[in-house]
Amino acid sequence: MKRIYLFVIALLIASTTQAQEQDTLKILKKGTKTSMIIDSSGVSITVGKADSSKKVKKIVKYPHATFASTFEHFDIGLGKYHTGSDYSAPTGYAFLENRAWKTSNIGFDLLQFGVRFNPNFKVMLEAGIDWNLIRLVQNVTVLPDKPTLKAQTDAIVYDKNRLSNKYLRIPLYFEYRTPQGEKGKRFSIVGGPEIGFLLGGKTKQISGEKGKVKVKDDFNFEPFRYGANIRVGYGGAGLFFKYYMNDVFAKNQGPADYKNLNFGLTFGF
Repeated sequence: MKRIYLFVIALLIASTTQAQEQDTLKILKKGTKTSMIIDSSGVSITVGKADSSKKVKKIVKYPHATFASTFEHFDIGLGKYHTGSDYSAPTGYAFLENRAWKTSNIGFDLLQFGVRFNPNFKVMLEAGIDWNLIRLVQNVTVLPDKPTLKAQTDAIVYDKNRLSNKYLRIPLYFEYRTPQGEKGKRFSIVGGPEIGFLLGGKTKQISGEKGKVKVKDDFNFEPFRYGANIRVGYGGAGLFFKYYMNDVFAKNQGPADYKNLNFGLTFGF
């Protein structure tokens, strides 16, 4: 339609300038490559779009603070439990023997307060949820509401026997990222200290005799834990490693010096 309008305008102008064939008129449309030239040789019309290769840079002032809900640092990996260099069940707690490839860790962050100091460096205080799922080998039931960690041996053969906990995790991240590459991706390194508050524990058992049975309790897990984490990624995916420095179970309520480390894949940088 714009081309038709320009053509009609050109004809009108041409008709009013026939007596002045020596005059030249040039019309330019701002922000485009559209132009119209009228002179003694006739009417010349050029229609085009603005130069799309030109980019307007948005100026961002630093430091720049943000506070928002988010969904990032989604971790899915394996959980390892050990006493020093021994990854077997601790002495006196044989029922904690677990299946290596089915003992897992899942977590993600939901809130973030961050301060970006430049395009490459940012500090973030975040909050999220973290689950540790321990798949037990033996046919036992970990007992709730006990002053110390206890379990009873069952005659039932369980298809699944799992002891788990859930923590509110509050990590402090220090992030360094490289400039974006040609494909818009970059390398990122994120790490820092982390604390956690126990939200609860649970056992889940599945068997042919009893079906599915779930019991919620704290199961003597440590109510407050602290550790460190690191993430290395490219684009939106990478690897994570988390280590907690205090024991898995509360002091004098479970095995001493029994600690947890997690590692695996992480998504969302």
